[in-house]
Amino acid sequence: MAHPRGLHPRVDTSVAHPARRYDYFLGGKDNFAADRESGDRIIAAFPTVRLWATENRAFLRRAVTHLTGEAGIRQFLDIGTGIPTSPNTHEIAQGIAPDARVVYVDNDPIVLTHARALLSSTADGATAYVDADLREPELILAAPELRQTIDLSRPVALMLVAVLHFLADSDDPSGVVDRLVGALAPGSYLVVSHVSFDFLPPKTVNQLSRVAQAEALCQRSKAELGSFFEGLDLVEPGIVPLAEWRAEHEPRPRPTAADVSCYATVARVP
Repeated sequence: MAHPRGLHPRVDTSVAHPARRYDYFLGGKDNFAADRESGDRIIAAFPTVRLWATENRAFLRRAVTHLTGEAGIRQFLDIGTGIPTSPNTHEIAQGIAPDARVVYVDNDPIVLTHARALLSSTADGATAYVDADLREPELILAAPELRQTIDLSRPVALMLVAVLHFLADSDDPSGVVDRLVGALAPGSYLVVSHVSFDFLPPKTVNQLSRVAQAEALCQRSKAELGSFFEGLDLVEPGIVPLAEWRAEHEPRPRPTAADVSCYATVARVP
């Protein structure tokens, strides 16, 4: 039986997926009715969510630019990369250092269908794609595509941008982060953005909490996020609202913390 639109047989268009919903927020076309309906429920409770999506992309750009240009990182492990949206991690990094090497990881078959776009690279660098779930860090770390592309004995930037809030507490997100960070060499970095309701009034929190539960989204407070960075050295300015992380050269005025409702952090592995 032919699959709709020639899609990968694992694609279930009747169930919303975070990568496709994010694509919808960003104005993309690689999403389906279930993704748009899910996205619209979030928009109804949090009307500035599209601004969050664009600011999250801007944070990724700033973080990769800092790590490549100032910290000298040449290897990136980007988990939960989502559907390609230019500029991607490898485009940013290789635009500064053509020899940068990037491994993307995602569990959405739609992303897999776009892997060729992700795998474009400079002649001096390399990119690869691993079809895996963040909940299984050992499988990610053992993937041949990863081992052939980056050297874990040298510093790596682990990118967990807008993905940890899809892990419930029962998934042990701190343990997942610990296992991934534990495989990295000293001088590596952890990059995180994570939804939080810390900045929102009680009425909005009540509305969003119901939607978040239905959409399998787990917000966390700043104190809870701190558990992901135990033993690491926070890079200035630390755990801050997403739109404020090293945004001195971004257009003014900046979005408020409540508009974006998300924290961003970069930390170094000592």
